[in-house]
Amino acid sequence: MTDELYDDHILDHFESPYHKGHLDCPTCSHSDRNPICGDQVTIELSIDDQKTVKEAFFNGKGCAISQAAASILCETIEGKSLDELREFQAQDMLDLLKVRLTASRQKCGLLGFKVLKTMLYSLDQENAAVTSPK
Repeated sequence: MTDELYDDHILDHFESPYHKGHLDCPTCSHSDRNPICGDQVTIELSIDDQKTVKEAFFNGKGCAISQAAASILCETIEGKSLDELREFQAQDMLDLLKVRLTASRQKCGLLGFKVLKTMLYSLDQENAAVTSPK
């Protein structure tokens, strides 16, 4: 892990992001923003019948850290099951960034992670409502 905030790993994902854009027919989508700095991230997932992420795209605007982190996250979660994503923790996300972040920059680095976790929670709530007896 490096102390240099804008190392090559971050800059590569910021300048040439992985799957930045939109899916034609996402299974689910969620957006959030950091009201302090204005960073915004939307994540769209295509999930197959086996509850595995087939594709992950993001869109947004903000600092290099928030946008690179969303790109890294999308690249990482493709091919993972929803159960694996539920086990994915904030520290795992921070480790993927490969740079040390101050507390204020951690909000930038974890914005996409927060979007993903909120989306998973919403999916779980929808599934619970569909499967629960009335």
